[in-house]
Amino acid sequence: MSMQPDETRAILTLCLLASFADGEKHARERDEIKRVAQGFSQDEVGQLSTLYQDVLLKRVTLADVIERLRSAEAKQLGYEMAVCVCDADGTLSDAEQRFLAETRVALGLDASAAAAFVSEAQAIAGLPVSSGQAAGPAIAAHAAVDEAALDDAILNAAIVNGALELLPETLSTMAIIPLQMKLVWRIGKEYGFELDRGHIKDFLATAGVGLSSQYLEQAGRKLLGGLLGKLGGGLLRGVGQQAVSTGMSFATTYALGQVAKRYYAGGRSLSTQMLKDTYARTVQDAQGLSARYLPDIQAKARTLDATSVLSMVRGA
Repeated sequence: MSMQPDETRAILTLCLLASFADGEKHARERDEIKRVAQGFSQDEVGQLSTLYQDVLLKRVTLADVIERLRSAEAKQLGYEMAVCVCDADGTLSDAEQRFLAETRVALGLDASAAAAFVSEAQAIAGLPVSSGQAAGPAIAAHAAVDEAALDDAILNAAIVNGALELLPETLSTMAIIPLQMKLVWRIGKEYGFELDRGHIKDFLATAGVGLSSQYLEQAGRKLLGGLLGKLGGGLLRGVGQQAVSTGMSFATTYALGQVAKRYYAGGRSLSTQMLKDTYARTVQDAQGLSARYLPDIQAKARTLDATSVLSMVRGA
């Protein structure tokens, strides 16, 4: 069953409402959400930037959105995406929990099934990247780093996350961020830094990667391409067409890996502006590189399912 454009537009609006449900969200994340919204300049359901303004100026309410979600598929998908937007940073604030509870009731969804999905989302987003505490650099640890092997690890991580763009489940999209965090953790460790989750989130934010906004961008493009919510086997049939993927997950993962490598190899000496500028340039370069590795991305997508994705996030 395919959704109508009005339902797709309503789901995107619901995601924007979810992204602002937490009144404590940092201004940097709000700026990233605005940037993402403006990036969807022309599409089949209109300008996402217009939806952003409607939400920001409170011209649209949750009741308005719910009224436009008529099919069971649209209601379920809308709720799932709202959960993932709220949980993208690994935590659910009290305000976000209230928003999701209100949304679930308004949509008429089963309470136990909804709770199970929230638990699954938290299991992915909230997994720790390390059991250790943040510490200073080990003496001369960088001397033993195999940079070629690290480059291979960065490329492989980018291919995996590019493949996750081709899976229709909402939770597969959500797994991209934790896998990026694990990559940064591994790179930091190679150069003698034992990083905790808070440090990695700060590193991503400084580079210009918002967690909720990144999920919104990735899932939004999949939704507009008709990829999210498809049934049957968990993998997009005819994955070779790659009708919706822009290679953005490949590019952001590759860029984060390369910038993290430079940052930690240099003893975390890059300034905030230099880190942000370097990341932006590397993303542009990596977007061109993604076409070269498209066959590898497609091949990897055919090997993935919900179980294997969760195993990767857990580090199994």
